Parts: sequence; structure tokens; C-alpha cells
Amino acid sequence: MELETMRPNPVWDADAYADAVEVFESVAEDVVVKVWGGDWCPDCRSQLPDFGAALEAAGVENVEHYPVEKREDGSKAGPRVDEYGVELIPTVVVERDGEELARFVEKEDVPIAVYLADRLAAESAAAEADD
Repeated sequence: MELETMRPNPVWDADAYADAVEVFESVAEDVVVKVWGGDWCPDCRSQLPDFGAALEAAGVENVEHYPVEKREDGSKAGPRVDEYGVELIPTVVVERDGEELARFVEKEDVPIAVYLADRLAAESAAAEADD
């Protein structure tokens, strides 16, 4: 099932986020992006369309959507929620070969694409330093 909130924002400006788009372009073929969210969720509705646009601009096609519902007690229910420890949405996990490279959880001071790109770039730099 697709999350409507992941439909790319048509007015998102890729040039304004060129660094983040470039990082995602560099890993587009190698990663899986897993997105937990809810079309009912205000945070998801405000953040995910821009992230969807960033992934589209970078050519990232391996994106998995995990729709989440909120239980009466506020906890989250949905596919792989327990397996990935998802408590807040949106949660976005970037993996390569089943290994988690970066995770965004609900509220950070920067957009999802920027937050994850910074972590992916740092992970890449660390891996190069080890070689």
C-alpha cells in the first residue's frame, strides 16, 4: 500500500537542496528507503511530500511504504513497526544489504532528506577512511 503523503510535492525546489539530492543520487542504486507514516498524521502530511520529491529528484526507486495506524493508547500499529522499533512517525530508515545506515524519527531541525543525506555522507566518509 502506498502512502499518499509520499506523493512528491510538485513545488519542491531540488536546486535548494542540491547537496542532499546529490548524496541520494550517489546511493540510489544501493539502498532501500523504508518509510513508516500515516496519511492521517499532521507531521507526515507536512514532511513526507518534500521527502518524496527529494527521492524522485535523486532517482531513488527502491522505496517501501509502511502505513501506520495509531492505537487508542497512542502506540503505533502496522507492518514491521515492532521489528524496527517504530514509536513516532514519520520514521524513515535507509538500509544497504539489510544494514541500517541512517534513521530519521519524526522531529529534527532539518528536513528529512537533509538529515538523512548528512548521515549517509558521514557514513560514506567513514567507510572510505577505513579502506
